[in-house]
Amino acid sequence: METNLGAWLSEMREHIRERPKRALLYVVFTLYLTIWYAVTSRWPFGKNVYRSDWDLLIILDACRVDALREVADEYDFIEEVNSVWSVGSQSAEWMANTFTESWRDEIGNTTYISGNGFSGAVLKRGRYPPANNTIPVDFSSWSTVDESALNSHIEVWETNHDETYGSVLPGPMTDHAIEVGRNGDANRIIAHYTQPHLPYVGTAYREGREATDLEDRGYEILEEGRGSTDEVYEAYVETLRWVLDDVAELLENIDAEKVVITSDHGEAFGEWKAYGHPEGFPHPVVRKVPWVETTARNEHTREPDIEVNSTTGTDIKEHLRDLGYR
Repeated sequence: METNLGAWLSEMREHIRERPKRALLYVVFTLYLTIWYAVTSRWPFGKNVYRSDWDLLIILDACRVDALREVADEYDFIEEVNSVWSVGSQSAEWMANTFTESWRDEIGNTTYISGNGFSGAVLKRGRYPPANNTIPVDFSSWSTVDESALNSHIEVWETNHDETYGSVLPGPMTDHAIEVGRNGDANRIIAHYTQPHLPYVGTAYREGREATDLEDRGYEILEEGRGSTDEVYEAYVETLRWVLDDVAELLENIDAEKVVITSDHGEAFGEWKAYGHPEGFPHPVVRKVPWVETTARNEHTREPDIEVNSTTGTDIKEHLRDLGYR
């Protein structure tokens, strides 16, 4: 049992001082998380991806089921969008409940290509949920393996974090996946794209401009009572299209008989008065994720460029802050 009472009390005092109306909600929610993690760290709820047979698993971070269905007709590789319950409502929770001792053999045959900095925090540093010491006493008991259990762990978030757009762009992720698919020795590949996760910069990137405040902060704008849900959701969907265009290229440049496209969690835009993807959040828009089965064949239409940019060695706190984890 780990005690975080001092940090929790400090956070509670800050809420009372700055947002007194939310102080009670903070207390109730963090006490709920204490119970939630005590239970789900031992008996995870949801479908572990290793329960299915796949050669290539593509994770679209924070992808809603309804959003993928909305754009499915635009992509030949998406025939049907099913849904499953995820093992997490936030990336660290998903990782901690996915890469577990019970799946060690399968994990050992997996190369994990990650655009999400939580892979470094969870698998390398052993920093399991809750995030930021958000509960007073930690009764959790995780069975998560460390990165040495993987065939390899490629941290694209660390070498290719783009300062202009505050994220890992789809291109470097696709290039790394192509390279591993053609020359790697793992039987399974997980490509964990950042998009359509915040910031919603798909349109800004295509137009070659800096992101607007709405694109950069997305659902945070709605949480503050500003902007419109339609505008924010449109930026989110355009960011989904942006990453799917790259996924289409990946599927033309790698051989994989069984491909699954899914997500670690969804995204809330005000459902149950929640925004983003709170820890331990059971609402289906966050906890249910898409499940698409397809195939890939290497047609050599793209040659990977895996040179890293000038942000090699990106600080994990700065990276996660850019993704909205304040």
